[in-house]
Amino acid sequence: MATWSDLVTFIRTEYRVTRLEPDEVRVEVEFDDDRRQIVIMQREVLDKREEWVQIASPCGKVNDVNLAALLDHLGSTAVVGGAVIMGDYVVLRHSLPLSNLDINEFVDPMELIAGTADELEEIFTGGDGF
Repeated sequence: MATWSDLVTFIRTEYRVTRLEPDEVRVEVEFDDDRRQIVIMQREVLDKREEWVQIASPCGKVNDVNLAALLDHLGSTAVVGGAVIMGDYVVLRHSLPLSNLDINEFVDPMELIAGTADELEEIFTGGDGF
């Protein structure tokens, strides 16, 4: 995979796209237990020359989550990604360069972000709103 366009083409064939913008794709990932998770892939350009994809998935509203407990849990369980605050939301996020990205280098982190964000949401909010 070499470009954002290539990645978008792959995402459109493999996932349920809920929103498609020039630099952003949102998909809904469904799990075996009927839970669902929104994952946002956004094109980023590093230093005005390198294309990257940022993979992000919300796991709760900042005001509804015990941030210290969430970060402690994430620190002992997560393989990829980190938690950040984006607006009103706690978001699990991971970024990858596109220039020489193999498909498994995208799929595995994307699925781990989705699954971990869904798990964090269930543990720390008790809901399935994202």
